[in-house]
Amino acid sequence: MHTKKYYITTPLYYVNDKPHIGHAYTTLAADVLARHLRSRDIPVFMQTGTDEHGANIEKIAREKGMEPKAWCDGISADFRELWKTLNIKYDHFIRTTDAAHEAGVQAVFEKLIKSGDIYLGAYEGLYCSACEAFYDEGELKDKNCPIHARPVERVSEETYFFRLSKYEAPLLEHYAKHPDFLSPRYRAQELINFARSGLKDISVSRTKVAWGVPVRSNPRHTVYVWFDALLNYATGPGYNPDKISPDFPVLWPADVHLVGKEIFRFHGVIWPAMLMALGVELPRKIYAHGWWTINGDKMSKSRGNYIKAEDVVKDYGVDALRFFIFREVTFGQDGDFSMEAFHRRYNADLANDLGNLFSRVMNMAAKYLDNRLPEKPADSETFSELTSWTPGIHRSMEALQFSEALEKIWQGVSTLNRLVDTKKPWEMAKANPAALKPFLHEMIWCLRLIAGWIDPFMPDTASRMHLQLGAGKITPDGAEPQKVPPLFPRKQDEKPKDIRTN
Repeated sequence: MHTKKYYITTPLYYVNDKPHIGHAYTTLAADVLARHLRSRDIPVFMQTGTDEHGANIEKIAREKGMEPKAWCDGISADFRELWKTLNIKYDHFIRTTDAAHEAGVQAVFEKLIKSGDIYLGAYEGLYCSACEAFYDEGELKDKNCPIHARPVERVSEETYFFRLSKYEAPLLEHYAKHPDFLSPRYRAQELINFARSGLKDISVSRTKVAWGVPVRSNPRHTVYVWFDALLNYATGPGYNPDKISPDFPVLWPADVHLVGKEIFRFHGVIWPAMLMALGVELPRKIYAHGWWTINGDKMSKSRGNYIKAEDVVKDYGVDALRFFIFREVTFGQDGDFSMEAFHRRYNADLANDLGNLFSRVMNMAAKYLDNRLPEKPADSETFSELTSWTPGIHRSMEALQFSEALEKIWQGVSTLNRLVDTKKPWEMAKANPAALKPFLHEMIWCLRLIAGWIDPFMPDTASRMHLQLGAGKITPDGAEPQKVPPLFPRKQDEKPKDIRTN
């Protein structure tokens, strides 16, 4: 029997345009959680990917003079390249144009037609082509799409329906029995109220959209893009009603689906109802985070208010970006991105607090420790105290409270900086050299602890620290310390350039 892997997913990113920091947020969060779990020897399977069907993609490709698949190939590659730039390590990248996924979608559709959970009818409603979703009158804002702030159109066509109404009571029962299923809890009530208000059957096919997965038994219809895309979480690890992969029980159920708040309803209502209809176990948690905004508006290519992650990485390094995103704002809530805030946080937390501390300690170690780094100190009050914080940091990480974990880690950094300022080891070297070595030994072991804590957020920085601290390479004779360049060279206090791109 195989050990169940901890299965983390991101949403599939729509290939209507190139990716930016707003897209990267969820995938970075998944990577941080995955790295943390792996550091605890917990087997992890992390899946991300791209959503590639629908009328919107068909239209964009036509305007670019390209076939839809060729357009999707290019943008999907852009996402994979950005994940590489951001040092994101995923286990599987799924595309909804993958043959295995399309086969799984077709098999699911036929299974639900046979069970009566999908049936043929006709639909008329208010449709946003950018969302590829229908809205009720009451959901619109000034008669516009609540997400894209653009007019909707009234659409009428023959369609297959999914019997969402059938699963209203089972969903409410599941929400009540599993209070953490919809997370964070302050977002859950909106979905619970929505389900209580009465669920309606939903359209799950199109006859006017060629670029999609054909319904096997009625090829005039293609599967609605959202229905198609949601199934990736199951098809990726091997679900297909015609033939389930032996890998599927090792990975399923998903332990956490990470999604943006704007798609919480699809994932918290429609997706679990689809799984109930299929007789498949529900995921353990669906976590909806907030948006990164600029001047209060969601980052968007169409609005011209977005920031290219590549530009930030070029100027500040990838670890600084990974750190800022989770240090600045509580994960789950909205946060406003500005380069001024980024610049301040870089200089204060990274260059001054961590970088300067590490340089001072390592340079003194190279000078005063006879070219030997210490084994674990036998009696160290500060090291013992910081070690006792580890379980709490782990709890914060596994509860997706990343800023809370970083706040505690930076309390440790501040503690060590105060010790250096109070003990004044440069004076100790002259006045009390016998006390200097134990002090530096303690500082080195505390920095090893800090390096381990920050590894999920800043893996390259943690690796550099571990290498220079001799972690994992300690012998009875110790290891040789090195003089080190700054981890985060301080940036001049000039106004940082605005790298927003229009």
